[in-house]
Amino acid sequence: MSTAQEGLVLGPELAGALLTPEEFDAAEEADELYVYELINGVLVVAPPPSEEERGPNEWLAQHLLNYRDQHPGGKALDFTLPEHLVRVRGNRRRADRVIWAGLGRVPDVHGDLPAIVIEHVSEGRRNRKRDYETKRKEYLEAGISEYWVIDRFRRLMTVYRGPTNRPTELVVRDDEVYTTPLLPGFDLPVAKLFSVADMLRKAKRRGGDR
Repeated sequence: MSTAQEGLVLGPELAGALLTPEEFDAAEEADELYVYELINGVLVVAPPPSEEERGPNEWLAQHLLNYRDQHPGGKALDFTLPEHLVRVRGNRRRADRVIWAGLGRVPDVHGDLPAIVIEHVSEGRRNRKRDYETKRKEYLEAGISEYWVIDRFRRLMTVYRGPTNRPTELVVRDDEVYTTPLLPGFDLPVAKLFSVADMLRKAKRRGGDR
């Protein structure tokens, strides 16, 4: 039985609550110190991504927008957002970044499925399995064209493409540049993503030594 009530406010005290997708979508407010997902009818509450994830994600946003604004093929990129909820089956997955491409218009961010979903791998075996396996299956089944898994621990990026029953997998190492037909002329130097994470990690260590 659902625990949701009218005027639902999401917060850490509701972790584990049973919600329907409709109840989750209708939540009016949320404690912004946390991030929320709905997985198999259960509200999952987590802290925000680490600096080592947010920093590369911010650099990626800048790189994407530079492509959109400055490259002749940049009009292929319709829009990009961080920390976006993606509807997969009955779940609500919060992706680190999504990209709409090829629509030729500003997307309805709640109705139009992104072409590309990006996750920065979090530390821990459980998180790694979720990003590489569980989310891959859900995103491809939902119709996502490309799913990028950016793994600063293994220093590589893995790109998955459908169909779900026979997905293709492309591993991009940190000395390589990734290109995609969804964004003609866009080049992603994978090493730059890891260098931003490295810079933030080293700065944190220096701060801890003081």
